[in-house]
Amino acid sequence: MRYAYAITAALLLGGTTLALTTTPGTVVAQTAQNEGNAAAPRGAPASFADMVERLQPAVVNISTRQSVPQRANPFAGTPFGDLFGPPGGGTPQTRPAQSLGSGFIISADGYVVTNNHVVAPGARGATVDSITVILPDRTEYPAKLIGTDQASDLAVLKIESKKPLPFVKFGDSTRARVGDWVIAIGNPFGLGSTVTAGIISALHRNTSINGADRFIQTDASINQGNSGGPMFDMNGNVIGINSQILSPTGGNVGIGFAIPSEQAIPVINTLKGGGTVQRGYLGIQISPLSEDIAESLGLPKNRGEFVQGVEPGKGADKAGIKPGDVIIKVNGIDVTPDDTLSYIVANLKVGTKVPIELARNGKRMTVTAEIGQRPPENELNQFAQQNDDDFSDQDPREQDTQQAAQQLLGIAVTELTPNIARQLGLGTDVKGAVITGVDPTTDAGQKGLRRGDVILQANGQPVLNEADLGSAAAAAKNAGRNAVLLQVLRRGTPAGFIAVRLRDK
Repeated sequence: MRYAYAITAALLLGGTTLALTTTPGTVVAQTAQNEGNAAAPRGAPASFADMVERLQPAVVNISTRQSVPQRANPFAGTPFGDLFGPPGGGTPQTRPAQSLGSGFIISADGYVVTNNHVVAPGARGATVDSITVILPDRTEYPAKLIGTDQASDLAVLKIESKKPLPFVKFGDSTRARVGDWVIAIGNPFGLGSTVTAGIISALHRNTSINGADRFIQTDASINQGNSGGPMFDMNGNVIGINSQILSPTGGNVGIGFAIPSEQAIPVINTLKGGGTVQRGYLGIQISPLSEDIAESLGLPKNRGEFVQGVEPGKGADKAGIKPGDVIIKVNGIDVTPDDTLSYIVANLKVGTKVPIELARNGKRMTVTAEIGQRPPENELNQFAQQNDDDFSDQDPREQDTQQAAQQLLGIAVTELTPNIARQLGLGTDVKGAVITGVDPTTDAGQKGLRRGDVILQANGQPVLNEADLGSAAAAAKNAGRNAVLLQVLRRGTPAGFIAVRLRDK
C-alpha cells in the first residue's frame, strides 16, 4: 500500500485507462460494457444494479508472486550458527511473497490498466516472478507487463484470450463536479469483486509534497486492494482510477483518491505504445506562498509559489530565476493551489520554451525558460533540502536572549567573522550575520530559528550586522507590513527563505 499522508494513507492499487483502439487483424472490436448506458438522474438513483451488472465483468483482480531476499545468517561459522538466523548459513535465501490489487480491461483484445505499485516489487531487492489477472468468473490469465510509470503510479498489462473480453471505456473527468455520484469497483482485501458508491468530495487534491499530482477525492468506500480499480460516473464511464486513501488506521474513513482520467489517458497511451513518459522540469526547489511570506513581500495569498533554491545548469538557472523569486504564471497559466507550479511544468512538453512571470523584490518581470526532462526520483532527492536535525545546536547565553527580546524580529545577531565561520563549518565566501540568540516567545522562536543560523538577506537586501537587520525590520514596519522575509543558511542544508513576523509591542 502507498500512503497519501504521513500517518497512513494506504495506496490502493490504482490504474489508469487507455485508448480503445485494437490492433488490426487481431480481435474484432466489441461493444464496451459501458456503451449506450442512459444517463442517470443527477440525484441518487433507486438502484445501481443495472449499471453495475454491465460494468462488473470488466473489473479484474490482479495478483503477483514475488521472491524477496532474506539476510544471510550473521552467526554462520560460529557456535551460534544453528541457533540464530535463517537456515543455510551465509548462503543468500529468498522467501515467496504475494501482492493483491485491482484493475480493469480497456480493450477487447486484453489490455489491462492498474497501479504501478500493484505490480512492482514490494521490497528492496525483490523480483516479480509472475502476474496473474483473474476475471470475476474466476478465469485466470497470465499477464505480460507492457509498461509502467512510477511517477503517475500507472501500469499496463496484456492478457491473451481466444474470445473477445469485456472492457470499459473512459469518460471526461474535466466535467466532474463536486457532489456528483460515483461508483468504485475493486477487490478489497482479496475478498472478490466489491461495489461501493459515494460522491465526489473534492477535485484537484494534492497528496504529495511537490504538488505534481492532482486527484479526485471521494467518500465511496475504498480499502486496501481497491488500488487500480475504476471509478465510474453515472453514465458508466471511467473518470478515475482508485489509487490512495487517507486514514489514521489503514482502513476506510471516507477519504479516498482517484487518478483523473484526463491525467491517466495520455500516460496509458504512451505505455501501451511502448514509450516512456516524459515530464517537464525547471530545476527549482519551491514552497507554497504562505501568508507570512506573502505579507513580507506585499503579494496576495494563494497566487504564486516561492523559489527556495535553483539547481545549477537547469532551465530555471539558465533563464535567470533566482532564490527568493515568486513565480506567478507559467506559459500564461496562473500558479494557484489548484494549478500548482509542479503540475503545470510537469505537463509541458520537454524542449519547449515558455514565458514565466515572476516577482522579484517587489517588481514584476518575465523570463523565458526551456523545459527540461524530469530526472528520476533518486536524483531529485539529492537536490532536496536536507533535514535540519544534522545541525549541532548550542545554547544561547542569557544576555543574547535578552538582547533578542529588544529587537523587532526577536533576533540578536553579530557579524560573521572568519573565526565564527570556521566554527560553523562555513566557507570564507559566505557573507551574513550569525544569530546569537532568539526570543522564544516571538515568531522567530516559534519557527525554529536558533543560535548559529546565518542570515544572508532580509527582504532582498544583504545583512552583514545587527544594523542591517534592524533597518530591514523598521522599513517593513513603516511600510505597514507585519513580516520580513529572511534568507537563512544553516550548516548542512542549502540556504532557504523564511518569513518572520514582527514582534508585538
